[in-house]
Amino acid sequence: MAQNFRRYALRSIGTTAADAPDGTDFNSYDTIIGIHLANRTTNMVKATVFITDYNNDSDDDPTDNAANTYYLIKDAPIAAGGALQLMDGGAKVVVQDGDRLWIQSDTANSIDAWVSVVDAIST
Repeated sequence: MAQNFRRYALRSIGTTAADAPDGTDFNSYDTIIGIHLANRTTNMVKATVFITDYNNDSDDDPTDNAANTYYLIKDAPIAAGGALQLMDGGAKVVVQDGDRLWIQSDTANSIDAWVSVVDAIST
């Protein structure tokens, strides 16, 4: 069976959480197979990555419903000019329709992110 690979590139993420897919939820059972974060700055930054489940939420604000927020990593330090490979060793995260991935930094315009996904793993 053929697989549909997707990638989401996010540039200059800062103190406001940026989402993947951009502005929408995942639309099926998908598998996140990689998250790579790079620090664009000359200072150490802290990165946070979390998933929200909007199946029971009435808006698109990730900050107003902590019960639906699941952290993959919180305040992870990334050295100046360094990178963090969040998922390694074959780790995967399954998401479903209504879920959304968010990435945030403690510093403005400081992180580039590359997210790799297998789309529609179950039909």
